[in-house]
Amino acid sequence: MVAHVRACSPLYGEFYRDLPDRVEDPRLLPVTDKKMLMERFDEWCADRAVTLEAAEAVVGDPARIGEQFLGKYTLYTTSGTTGRRGIFVADGRTMAVVTAMMLRWIGGWLSAGDILRIAARRGRTAIIMATGGHFASAVAAARLKRRQGERLETLSAHLPMTELVERLNRFQPAMLAPYASIAALLADEQEAGRLAIHPVLLALSAEGLPQAEYGRIARVFGAKVGNSYAASECMFMSAMCEEGWLHVNMDWVVFEPVDADHRPVPPGEQSHTVLISNLANRVQPILRYDLGDSVMERPDPCPCGNPLPAIRVQGRSADILTFRTSSGEVRLAPLALSQPIEAVRGVTLFQIAQTAPDRLEIRLRIAPTADEEAVWREAETGLRKLLTEQGLQQLTLEHGGEPPEQGRGGKFREVTGI
Repeated sequence: MVAHVRACSPLYGEFYRDLPDRVEDPRLLPVTDKKMLMERFDEWCADRAVTLEAAEAVVGDPARIGEQFLGKYTLYTTSGTTGRRGIFVADGRTMAVVTAMMLRWIGGWLSAGDILRIAARRGRTAIIMATGGHFASAVAAARLKRRQGERLETLSAHLPMTELVERLNRFQPAMLAPYASIAALLADEQEAGRLAIHPVLLALSAEGLPQAEYGRIARVFGAKVGNSYAASECMFMSAMCEEGWLHVNMDWVVFEPVDADHRPVPPGEQSHTVLISNLANRVQPILRYDLGDSVMERPDPCPCGNPLPAIRVQGRSADILTFRTSSGEVRLAPLALSQPIEAVRGVTLFQIAQTAPDRLEIRLRIAPTADEEAVWREAETGLRKLLTEQGLQQLTLEHGGEPPEQGRGGKFREVTGI
């Protein structure tokens, strides 16, 4: 990979100019991050036809979701939790690894009997995806929908819970793929009797939950629960075993837990961040990239028998917010709250903080060229509309006087609870 990027990426050619001809130790490579690479996007990509202008034209147009970029690549975006939105390009080699890893993970989570039960229900699958800045979910769902037709239902994570429940009850999925926080809320609905579905597998993604929640979700639905840890920069990093640990796919990603000075952190100690090197993507190389998540590697062999490194991720815990109303409690997943702000032009970074059971504070970083008053007005209007749809119109919204607070590892949590 180092030889390839030296030859094909002007940016990496510059970074690696003084390194030895052959590099076998990743610690010899300089550390990169999203801000650094995005600022020099056109020099970063190994295919010289890939430009930031062309990529932004695709991700900025909802009608082009699922379209092959330049006829051969897949585009993904991040929502900006490190302070800068990222646009990522994946080649066919990367997508082949993604597909293989997903099949391996699902095969590890399911027994032969489970697979037969799913087949008997024609593999009916419901995917609950984010919109707004989460272009990756939309791309994957659009392509799957074209292949699966009526056997696939794609639902927005931003739907009111009553509508989400009604549509799932009507569809009756054999497999359900929600964000982890949405799965926890759906388990509440199933326990209350409003949701009545019987999936064989819940394949969770994107966020972490307290370990006890995975067991509760499995019990409530009478289903297997699998979870994966990945990012747009590397979509096949790890999957959860029956012991609740995430095993890193070290065949395809170099995974380095490090401290704040990018020095290795020993197993059993929480890292400040993690550096990843994606060994599949040759069009837009990700090498020694600071992902910003805090992880801990298990110091002893995992009882499940998988010899790959086992980790727990601190930086991706889902904050499910609970609000009290006259008719009871309302719980919202972070993704539901973030979408109205993500859609506002001129917002470069945001944070929604619950400061009291009936109060939310909006913290914005606004582009210098944007109309600050108009940005605040649009953000508040969008969030107020969503809250009203959820029966939370009585909540107080406040403008935060401080910018979004940065967490451990450098990431900004878009939504924080009390």
